[in-house]
Amino acid sequence: MVTQLCKVGDFVRRLRTQLRFGALSRAPLRLLRLELKGDVAECEWMARPPDPWDADLPRAVGEHNASLQALEDAMAVRQLLFYLLPGVESAVFRVYRQSTAEAAELIITGEVTREEPNLRVLSLAMRAKLCGFHFWLAEGTLETLQPEEYAISNS
Repeated sequence: MVTQLCKVGDFVRRLRTQLRFGALSRAPLRLLRLELKGDVAECEWMARPPDPWDADLPRAVGEHNASLQALEDAMAVRQLLFYLLPGVESAVFRVYRQSTAEAAELIITGEVTREEPNLRVLSLAMRAKLCGFHFWLAEGTLETLQPEEYAISNS
């Protein structure tokens, strides 16, 4: 139990340091919840907002960059979790985007496994889908998932 707690602590620390800055957003990744149930992990975090440097660009460009960053982060968190927590065989991820002062929107969910799929695909979105992530991209921007779109993840 102590070993597992140390590994969880290591995961949280490495998440904060390795994913402190993204390639397309300098905002830090904000972990909301991490829960371990046997060999299954549940992990939720808040996606990075668009970078302030994108403020002078068309809004769609900033949203597109933030969406790409969210997908890159999802892949990176998956890799880090399975690397640092060897007892975990599968994980349920939920990624939220802050939309207003109070509300958060679910933009990515997924049930992923330790098994590494054949990822000889150049498209980041396709690689994420092959890993088990569920999301809806419209013109390069992640859309809010509706309950029927992520019902599988909640069962």
